[in-house]
Amino acid sequence: MPLWFYSSKFLLARQASRTKLLEPLQLILPRISGRILPTFLRAIFVTAPAAKNTRLTPPTLSSKRTSTGPTRNSTSDENGVKWRVKLGVEARPEVVATRLVWAVGYYANEDYFVPELRVEGMPHLKRGQNLVSKDGTVHNVRLKRSLKGEEKIRDWKWSDNPFTRQRQLNGLRVMMALLNNWDLKDENNAVYEEKHGDSGSPELHYAVSDLGASFGTTGPSLTHSMSMGNLKAYQHSKFIRKTTSEYVDFYVPSRPALIYLATPKEFFSRVDMRWIGSHIPRSDAQWIGGLLAQLSPDQIRDAFRAAGYTPDQVNAYAAVVEGRIAELNRL
Repeated sequence: MPLWFYSSKFLLARQASRTKLLEPLQLILPRISGRILPTFLRAIFVTAPAAKNTRLTPPTLSSKRTSTGPTRNSTSDENGVKWRVKLGVEARPEVVATRLVWAVGYYANEDYFVPELRVEGMPHLKRGQNLVSKDGTVHNVRLKRSLKGEEKIRDWKWSDNPFTRQRQLNGLRVMMALLNNWDLKDENNAVYEEKHGDSGSPELHYAVSDLGASFGTTGPSLTHSMSMGNLKAYQHSKFIRKTTSEYVDFYVPSRPALIYLATPKEFFSRVDMRWIGSHIPRSDAQWIGGLLAQLSPDQIRDAFRAAGYTPDQVNAYAAVVEGRIAELNRL
């Protein structure tokens, strides 16, 4: 099956008064439609990933609207749709992570993985130039679709936001641990303003906008290839560090490798993030575990298939995720 099939058939789980599995719906964009609120359990098939009546076929992009970023560029396709391109080791894990975060009801970016993409007029990159061929073809790419009417207006802080001390934010903290997403800088969070026509107040959507540092080690390691999208590291990492009758501590984010002491500011800023995975109310960890438990084995595997992993990798990654969901439900 082509990758767009798995991207589009991933299911969205949300809680209602009772479980409902709706008939497969067409023309529904695969983006989060819920909020950080405890209303999740419905399942909706989405079968049109990129736009109404279209499949996500790898477009030829133009880099006339290139933005900053060492391995990221903002480009437009022939239909005027704007895409943000990410290259390198973060591409695959981010595609999976957005789907799992989205599946339990949080806002997430609309991300896709394509194994090969051609960008006309590709500029020279400060980093990642080795991933670009002479004709502008790049391999193993994450595409993030820019949505019409949606604009990023600012970052948000883990320590200071409208959801502080609420179950929904604590559930998101648990999700970061489940994914081994250790890069929890505030600048990786975004507040998006979505406008609905000329009338009505715009909605503000809070999201973790960069989930690329997932499915590897529990903290920054010697290289990015070790720290993210690393199956062996993910399999051998630990999940729950400590439990009490009231709270749960997770290993993510962990202290960075000692080599980071060469840059003390970076090292201690990472150490200061460790609270995000600690002292989470046990009941909130159980709550998000209950939502995750509603995902079927096929749904979890579809998330990894969407990122172009091999069948063996899909099953291996999914087994770790399922094991962690089971740990949450044993609390």
